Order: sequence, then structure tokens, then C-alpha cells
Amino acid sequence: MADFTKTEPVFQTLGDCRIKIPGPCGMVIFGASGDLTKRKLLPALYRLHQSRLLPERFFVLGTSRKEMNPDQFRELMRTAIKEALPADFDDDSWNRFAIKLYYQPIEYGLSESYVTSLRQGLAQVEKKHQTGGNRIFYLAVPPTVYEDVILNLGAPAFAPKDGGDTHVVIEKPFGRDLDSARRLNRILQNSFKEEQIYRIDHFLGMETVQNLLMFRFANSIFEPLWNRRYVDHVQITASETLGVENRAGYYEEAGVIRDMFQNHMFQLLALTAMEPPAAFEADPVRDERVKVFRSIRSFPLDRLGEYVATGQYGKGELDAISVPSYREEPGVSLTSTTPTYAAMKVLIDNWRWNGVPFYLRSGKRLSTRKTEISIHFKSVPHLMFSKTLNEPIDPNVLVLRVHPGEGIALMIQTKKPDSKVCLEPVLMDFTYQKEVLMDAYEWVILDCMQGDHMLFVREDGVEQTWSLLTPVIERLESTTETKAFPNYAAGSSGPDEARLLMERDGRRWRSL
Repeated sequence: MADFTKTEPVFQTLGDCRIKIPGPCGMVIFGASGDLTKRKLLPALYRLHQSRLLPERFFVLGTSRKEMNPDQFRELMRTAIKEALPADFDDDSWNRFAIKLYYQPIEYGLSESYVTSLRQGLAQVEKKHQTGGNRIFYLAVPPTVYEDVILNLGAPAFAPKDGGDTHVVIEKPFGRDLDSARRLNRILQNSFKEEQIYRIDHFLGMETVQNLLMFRFANSIFEPLWNRRYVDHVQITASETLGVENRAGYYEEAGVIRDMFQNHMFQLLALTAMEPPAAFEADPVRDERVKVFRSIRSFPLDRLGEYVATGQYGKGELDAISVPSYREEPGVSLTSTTPTYAAMKVLIDNWRWNGVPFYLRSGKRLSTRKTEISIHFKSVPHLMFSKTLNEPIDPNVLVLRVHPGEGIALMIQTKKPDSKVCLEPVLMDFTYQKEVLMDAYEWVILDCMQGDHMLFVREDGVEQTWSLLTPVIERLESTTETKAFPNYAAGSSGPDEARLLMERDGRRWRSL
């Protein structure tokens, strides 16, 4: 684990927990004028600063193609942070944070721009803040420029001169298919060690996702039931009410499977299905996640409709407001066959999960915004009440709410008061009573500084998920006709094809 801390660790108390403060370092953000930096990265760093979880010797050097000076960059970030965190912003805290912000324009594909402008600017702020050459290069740029940035950062001229370490952070999408992912991995490995590379999936930093491992492996009443003997099926849902918004350029190239399934959905699947790791440490946990990917049965391309359903939203209403179809969004082709919805039936061929289907669904412009994992247990083996009850007993369901309303709920059957034999479902519900103190990006940034890879994706995991999904994507792109879309209305629960995917198995989706 490459940790920037070289001396005795220092801790800060946040809520009821002691959190280690990273050692001195500087963060260089490529794409510093972009949306991700303004909406997520700088607000996360500002909150870490307010919580006193950043090292004293720390700076942010923003860089992008946009021409501006450091004062203009600070003002741009001030506006962005006030919009993102209106309740948390205060002038005194901002002033202490702003003196750590710098900016240097760059041309991503021009080597001279790195060797002269960026290297010189970086050397100056490193000397000023005495960060010991510890650097985080954060690539908040379009995937089309990943290779240019990585190749230039890997040049000998960028090696730290005073014994510091380098961490490189890559945002998704990590490639667009198996070949491109392998190529990007090779480029990274030519310049950096795997322990220096941090492939972000911010879903792994969400509170309930982190809590899933604790819930499974710290409670003896659940882990013995977490297998094919007791579980009928699992549903994983990530639904959005928003449409493509201003991301049409990216989304037309990606679609929902590249955007959501290769990373977010399959990571949630792996955490739900993995075996107990030997230790609660990064490598053992990531080993078990990859084992799940290796156990997933390949999708039968000749019968793909039995396992995969896709859709694209048409016109509809959300909160009584009319919204356009995907093809009417700015920047989208009028004949686009890009899916904005997908549902999958995934089978895992191992001892624990043989015969238990995992149903995954994700889409845009749906009726409800939620991300959750629901474990549907089998019906009781003997219905002793069959002669006295008029309807079947609903099986128990365990729901892990990832977002919003982070928490855990268990549906159980109880006797209805004032009745002889009458059952009613009761919800045992745990919800975080106080605001989550750190959001997903704060966790992953802090873990990157501390050299902890547990919330990050490893090279073999990336390639394994792409090997499963690339044939599916290629088959869908070559066979989906223009007239097939749109096939669900905005504000609905998705296309009929997704409903039939489960109904053919005698099951039904949890309602959105």
C-alpha cells in the first residue's frame, strides 16, 4: 500500500470515528475547468478541508486547455463550491482553502506543454508547500485524452526528484470495450506500478455500499442464509429520473451498458455475491470481487433476449411536467439506437450461487430515483396456513438502500392484531439518523491519499467485466433497429421487455 504518510500517523475525530490524516501531498487535476471538478472534486476537497482531514502541507494545481490565471480559477471554484454546498460554505474557511489552489493551462497532447509549463509550475508549488514530491494526478478529462496525459506523465521528466510517490486516478469509463481497456491498462503499466493506479468507481464509496460488507460478515444471523439454499433471487436497481441532460456527446458513444453496468452495477453485484475475504484489506477484498466476475456465466448471444432487455425513453411526464424523448435531446441523433435502459439476468456458476439469478436494471427518465439491492428469500418450505389463508405468503425481502435514504430494511410476516389467523407484512427499517458525514468522493479521495485501494477497481477486474459485456454490446449494436426505439415513456418503470424478462421466470421486479 503506497501511503504518503512517512512519520507517525495523525488522526482527526469525525463524528464518533478517528480518521487518519494523509501525509503531505499535492493534487494535480487535469480537466480542472470541467463539470466533474466543479460539481464533485473541489466540493469534496473543500469538505475534507473543513473537517480538517487534509494535510497541512497540501495544494491543488488545476490544469486544462482553458486560458485563465490562478485568481480566475479560484473565483470559478468559489462559485462552484457555493452552488454545490450552500449550507457548508463560509468565507473564513474558503479563504484558508483558496490559498492552496493554483492553475496552469496546458495542451494535453503537446509534450512541450508538460515539460515546460506544467513541470515548472508544479515544482514551484511543491517547493512552497513542502509536499516532498508526493503527487496525485487526477484525470477528470474525457477518455479520448487519457492516453496523451498518461504517456506524458510517465515520461522521465515527471519523476519526483526528492523521493516522493505518485498516484494516478482514472475516472470511468475505463475503455469502451475489452480491447480498449487492455490497451489503456498496458499504457498505464508502462509508466506506473499497479499500486500507483486508482481506478475510481464512486459507487464503492457510498455509505451503504461500504456497510454491505460489514452487514454481511459482522452479523452471524445473515451470512449463513446468504446462499442458494435460502435465497430465491437478487435484484439490483439503479434508476434515474434525469435524462441525458448535457452529456449527449458522451452518452451517444457509451449508452447505459457502458455507462452503468461495466462498472457500477457489476461492482454492486460483486459485493453482494463475494465470498468472505481472508482479511478486511484491499487485496483480499478485491480478490473476492474478481472471483465473482470470473464465475459469471457468459451471455448466450443466440438467445440474448432471454437474458438482456434494452430500451430508450420516449416522451412522457415527470412530476406533471412534459419531458422530451431521448432522440429530441440536444446533440442526439433522430435515429439513435443508443439504449438508455437495460435489464440483465446474470447467473453465477459457483457453489454459493448456482441456480440463483441476479436481476440488474438501470435506466434514465424512470419514475423514481433510487439505487438499491434487494435479497429475495425463498418461500417457507411448508405452508401450514394454506387451509386458513386466502392468499400466498410473501417471502421475506432484505433491502439495502444505497441512495437516497441510505439504510437497510427487512420485510417479515407477523400475526395481525385482533385476528385468529391473519398475517401482515411488517417492515423492520434502519435509516441513518444523522446526515452522512462524508460522501462518496470524499471517501475515495481520502483513501487515494492514504494509499488504500479497497474502494478502487483493479486491472483484472476491469478486463473481466469487459470480457463479459463486450460481446453483448456488439451484438446489440449490430442488431437493434431504429424502429425498436423508443419503447418506454419517460416517467414510467421501463420497457415491457424488462418486465417479461422476470415474468418468464415467475418473478416480478420490485416497484419503482
